[in-house]
Amino acid sequence: MEPQPEHGVPSISFRSYVRLLRDNRNFRRLWAAQIVSEIGDWFYTLSIYSLLLQFTGRASSVALALVLQVLPQTFIGPTAGVVNDRVRRKHVMITADLVRFVIVLAMLLVRTQSMVWLVYPLLVAETIMAAFFEPARNAVIPAITAKDDVLLANTLSSATWSVNLLIGASVGGVVAALLGRDAVFLLNALSFLASAALIGGMKFHEPHAESATPLRPRDLVDYTPVIKGIRYIRGHRGLMATVFAKSGELMIGPSWVLITVMGHRYFPLHWRNLDPERGAMLGMSLLLGARGLGALVGPLVSARWAGREDRRLRLGILFGYLVVAVGYSALGGSSNLWVACAWVMLAHMGGSTIWVFSTTLLQLHTDDRFRGRVFAADLGFSMLTIAIGAYVCGRFLDAGVSARVVATSTGFVMLLPACLWALAMRRGNAKRVRVGVETRS
Repeated sequence: MEPQPEHGVPSISFRSYVRLLRDNRNFRRLWAAQIVSEIGDWFYTLSIYSLLLQFTGRASSVALALVLQVLPQTFIGPTAGVVNDRVRRKHVMITADLVRFVIVLAMLLVRTQSMVWLVYPLLVAETIMAAFFEPARNAVIPAITAKDDVLLANTLSSATWSVNLLIGASVGGVVAALLGRDAVFLLNALSFLASAALIGGMKFHEPHAESATPLRPRDLVDYTPVIKGIRYIRGHRGLMATVFAKSGELMIGPSWVLITVMGHRYFPLHWRNLDPERGAMLGMSLLLGARGLGALVGPLVSARWAGREDRRLRLGILFGYLVVAVGYSALGGSSNLWVACAWVMLAHMGGSTIWVFSTTLLQLHTDDRFRGRVFAADLGFSMLTIAIGAYVCGRFLDAGVSARVVATSTGFVMLLPACLWALAMRRGNAKRVRVGVETRS
């Protein structure tokens, strides 16, 4: 029987976030580590794409880089889940940060066109480290926060990601222009060292590691624990639906391609004597900023409404899918840049709500022994749909389909996960009613 919604819990306010950061030293350090590493990542991503365009002159090289930044997480997910459920997650995060420090520094070796091939294996290696780090971070949050603060922590983390996107995407280009691309690589490498140091100062109990048998090399290819994890997820109907919630955000992959193309082709900023190329870049930047702003505002508003009630969290995910559908359907018919920004912002208010609420539900309803595997599956499925979505969107655009048509079609496609989630909610409610009747009888 699933835990019942909590009642009588105070509503979420700005003071709640201040209190969480002030009183919870462990979460404060984890949050600070997120800030420094994610801002560095956005600086770094822009520089990587710039480097590829400079040396290859092909947009396909950037598309390949995007796929390599997400797809490996799907395939490494099972191994990452096993590791995170067998060893201390704090050590997993520190190790991933230190390895990424070395990987990013290695990007400095790419000085000529003949060395550009090195970018791709380095991106794969960095993505693999992220596949270990992110499930560990998600699994740690319930261990370092009170149950009533889990939604607070997730909402704050999501808002921080959005702010980091706004800062990193807008300032990263300026930093690269003033200091050079090598300086950006160095800054990002140092951000991983800072993150490792902050996480190293965290002190918390990890009972899953104390009761687990020592991890052996052959365990990394032994998928028995993964099968147990799958059985665990299948045994919890609500959990099984929730672990696929993020992968239902079918617009994430296409959004990166659509924002770039629509900013350049349809919504360049016309201001004074600004040349077309720079106007197109600013149009893309404003659309990307609207995406980040929506991702920031969405969870802050919806979390205040949902509180910590299980039913409202699930209902919020349904509303999130519908808001995304409306936003992208309307984006295709936008008459100007500012209208397009408004629709992008609305769509990603819904998208970020789905992300935060599904993460919170997984944390609240997953046994600590299985959290690593559950979050590895959660991340892996979502990365798979992001990669597929970006590839399919690119193929349609290269085939001559209008970006407006693709955007509107993406909105209509989002009705599919909305319907599936509504069906899962209905089945879950029916199951709870049956359990209640059997209990009373």
